[in-house]
Amino acid sequence: MRTAGVLISVVATLVTTLLEVELSVLRVGGVTGLFHGDAAIWTGGGALTGLAVPLTVGANLGLAWLAVTTIGRSWGIGVPWALWTLLMLGAAGTRTAEGDYLLGGDNWVALVMILAGSLSFAFYAYKMIMKPIRQG
Repeated sequence: MRTAGVLISVVATLVTTLLEVELSVLRVGGVTGLFHGDAAIWTGGGALTGLAVPLTVGANLGLAWLAVTTIGRSWGIGVPWALWTLLMLGAAGTRTAEGDYLLGGDNWVALVMILAGSLSFAFYAYKMIMKPIRQG
């Protein structure tokens, strides 16, 4: 059962991380383009929306809970935390075919997303550590 829990948390981490990286470059022009009938939301201009930051916090808290619950051990939080961190660091150091970074240093959303995402896992781990011990 623990193996299935690890696999579930790995797949969920991969999916949410990909979504977070994609949303880190979402701009206001792409969102307003949806209301005008444009299907290509990634081609819009304007300011970055920052939608990836709250999504990352919520998703990473959910991933931490999912991993601990499905694996059944407190060390389970390490699986999505390590994988998410490795994927984000890899995305920050990977260039596209055009020479751009997937998560560039000039993208404030990506930088805040990496910080907030890691702190979300740390917060959940701290919450688990500070959980009162039941006297039975």
